[in-house]
Amino acid sequence: MAASVVLLTSCTSGSGDGEASPHPSSPAASGPQAATVPSQKELTEQAQAALTAVHSGRMVEAGAERVTDGIHTEPSLSEGRTYRLNLVCVGNGSARLTFTPASTGTETKVPCDQSVVQQRITVHKPVRIDVDGTKGATGVIAWRIDAV
Repeated sequence: MAASVVLLTSCTSGSGDGEASPHPSSPAASGPQAATVPSQKELTEQAQAALTAVHSGRMVEAGAERVTDGIHTEPSLSEGRTYRLNLVCVGNGSARLTFTPASTGTETKVPCDQSVVQQRITVHKPVRIDVDGTKGATGVIAWRIDAV
């Protein structure tokens, strides 16, 4: 903080009353605005906390990605076993969950409003899970697969 005062004083030293009426610099003016936009790290922490609150069973796989990157995973799941997929998106917009083969689960919209979307899936053959953000969606998507 003292360095800021010295900087402001040196910028206004020609006026004679620079210390009495300092003019905020642009970084100081933009600081509070930048603080209102959550960082990717903060969004990831929020998403993971939401998943931790609803987990059920033994975790098999988990992760988090930016909505713009999406989730594209082929988890190692045992045939004939049932699992619970939990997804949460924190940010703006929504994403779309799809499975290959389609019979593994239901295609679902995942809103980026911190609500947890759950799917019970039974594996009959290798599975691919894709979650893609819709146009203009931003934020973080986190997922967790639990054996039930």
